[in-house]
Amino acid sequence: MSNATFYLIRPDSPEATPIGFDDYLLFLTRHFVKQGAKLYLHCRDKAHAERVAELFWQVDPKQYMAHNLVGEGPKYATNIEIGYQGVKPTWNRQIAINLADSSTTFANKFTEVVDFVPCEEKAKQQARERYKIYRQAGYNLQTIEIQHA
Repeated sequence: MSNATFYLIRPDSPEATPIGFDDYLLFLTRHFVKQGAKLYLHCRDKAHAERVAELFWQVDPKQYMAHNLVGEGPKYATNIEIGYQGVKPTWNRQIAINLADSSTTFANKFTEVVDFVPCEEKAKQQARERYKIYRQAGYNLQTIEIQHA
């Protein structure tokens, strides 16, 4: 059975800002890659996917993680693939991280889906709708509030 985990972003947390969220995305991605997972990052559109890909180039060289956009990169891809609605991720992905506002149609190809509940009200409502869709599709659901040391 597939799992969907929603990370709750508190209004007073660093993740509530664009830079803080980008940092958390890099942290979470690094966490899964260190465990040997092959990830798919699902973005809103091509421009968003390209911005996320650029984010991975902006890290300290010691923290660099190989990544590619769907359709680019090596034949058997890297551990991190970045795409959007309308493109197909390569076959070998276990975990999807949803960065899109409303799309869930990509999710049925993965055993693990990571999603987020932002603090802005419209985005929070969209996350609730995605949660309902995952539940109706039979996903095991959990929510995790992002904690800081």
